[in-house]
Amino acid sequence: MITPYKLASREFQQKNTVVTVGSAGFGGKSIPVIAGPCAIESYEQLYQAGVSAKAAGAAMLRGGAYKPRTSPYSFQGLEKKGLEIIKTVGRELALPVISEVTDPRNVELMAEHVDMLQIGTRNMQNFVLLKEVALSKKPVLLKRGLAATIEEWLMAAEYILSSGNNQIVLCERGIRTYESYTRNTLDLTVVPIIKHLSHLPIIVDPSHGTGSWRWVSPMSKAAIAAGADGLLIEMHQNPEEALSDGPQSLTPENFAQLMVDLSSLTTVLGRSLTNKIK
Repeated sequence: MITPYKLASREFQQKNTVVTVGSAGFGGKSIPVIAGPCAIESYEQLYQAGVSAKAAGAAMLRGGAYKPRTSPYSFQGLEKKGLEIIKTVGRELALPVISEVTDPRNVELMAEHVDMLQIGTRNMQNFVLLKEVALSKKPVLLKRGLAATIEEWLMAAEYILSSGNNQIVLCERGIRTYESYTRNTLDLTVVPIIKHLSHLPIIVDPSHGTGSWRWVSPMSKAAIAAGADGLLIEMHQNPEEALSDGPQSLTPENFAQLMVDLSSLTTVLGRSLTNKIK
């Protein structure tokens, strides 16, 4: 079968690509977990989240500085101030950090403050942004679009690859279907499919995939069992007071328990979490 995506395909490269960000290696035997709040609200909030995430075994800290929201009246993020906060907290805690870039004009600024650039679901086919991110040479987390097919997703990755950046991690975050009980439909079948079609690592975001903290733990375990190379999980000290995505955020206590459970599961599967649980 001849695929329209060339550089992303197994036909081009049989060996798995391993993307390294700090101590986190996506695509190998280890399974890094990225955790933190959806939005950066203050230095104190992000620092406390980072301390909890690292203590539980997370390999990276996440936090949104620029927040593209469905409503223009929702919290839009702290922007440049948020970037300064996440850079500072990452250095203080010795955790690599990731944040979403939404505008091609901000790529250079973002690259100066974070270790990995995230392309959100709304921008998966923003080809101008994809090209700018590729030129930054930073590792890229490419989320699947709300209604993107697997081929469209891999073609988006092809834009980054063809511009000279092969440090790409794909992220399944749920797709839009007729089901309304969950925020999205988390398509875990895509994990083994991507591993068959492409050499790029794939992780899963069960927070956006379900929209409810209750389902994050079971779907995290299911994702790892399906072969995912990592997880992206939202965590907040006080989810009920979060300025963004509180209902799907785990508390630090729930996150810590999930990491203990995942440590046991990964051992059974012959893999391991990047940062061992004490």
